[in-house]
Amino acid sequence: MQQTTNTILMIRPIDFRMNEQTAVNNYYQKVIDGLLPATVNAKAQAEFDAFVAVLRNHGIAVEVISDTKEFDTPDSIFPNNWISFHQDGTVALYPMFAKNRRLERREDILEQLEAKGFKIDSIVDYTSAEEAHLFLEGTGSILLDRINQKAYCALSPRAEEDLFIEFCEDFEYTPVVFTANQTVEGKRKEIYHTNVMMCLAETFAVICLASIDDKKDRKNLLKNLKEDGKQVIAITEDQVASFAGNMLQVRGANDQRYLVMSQAAHDSLTQEQIIQIEKHCPIISSPLDTIEACGGGSARCMMAEVFLPKA
Repeated sequence: MQQTTNTILMIRPIDFRMNEQTAVNNYYQKVIDGLLPATVNAKAQAEFDAFVAVLRNHGIAVEVISDTKEFDTPDSIFPNNWISFHQDGTVALYPMFAKNRRLERREDILEQLEAKGFKIDSIVDYTSAEEAHLFLEGTGSILLDRINQKAYCALSPRAEEDLFIEFCEDFEYTPVVFTANQTVEGKRKEIYHTNVMMCLAETFAVICLASIDDKKDRKNLLKNLKEDGKQVIAITEDQVASFAGNMLQVRGANDQRYLVMSQAAHDSLTQEQIIQIEKHCPIISSPLDTIEACGGGSARCMMAEVFLPKA
């Protein structure tokens, strides 16, 4: 098994804006005052294109597929929430909290990947859980340690425990469950996605331990990471607000590992944290300010890792 891939699927937006349906429990989203929708979309497209260029310049293979005008899908830029690709040729499809995000699931995307030589042997489809109002939003909700066969999940309105356990049984992962919170108007509320407060790389993990209020949860999480030999690099809740948890380790040219994040995330890190990360691998960053503000997601959310075998 491999923990990292050098192939990423990204969806280029054509009608990006703040999604009112996700803002109810994604407290990182903001309205940018005074900007017309067309301007917001144009800025997001420019950020997307620059980000893709940076990744490709480092030898990372990026499969870019454009969103379509068929449906209103303002969050299509975040494909990792509805699909995951696995080394045995399995694809998983996930149940989404926001109704307009369910429209992002497109069969033609799988067809386009197959046309490029990727092999899809089976599809595991969890989307019927939407009928029971149960959700599990892909690798936004689930962080996979593929080598050690562990899956980490912060429970929230978008990550239901029984569904997560079902996923772990189907894909043979040991579940590590906890709750992560943020302070919103003086109250502690669940962070909507695990990958906002935690990043799992081959030899280290970046994590906001301060967001895990339950001491038993925190202790269990640390125990699992440490027994797998991962260095734990702690970040603060303020850094999480700058998307410092929303990072992904990928492979570039000559099998070089990189940790990918936004410019805002990179700027929020202390010199000491940067040194800790760079002992493991170099950092790649790109400005994603508009996407982060309106979408409430960042670099990691934009990248769906493709682990599929080639036909």
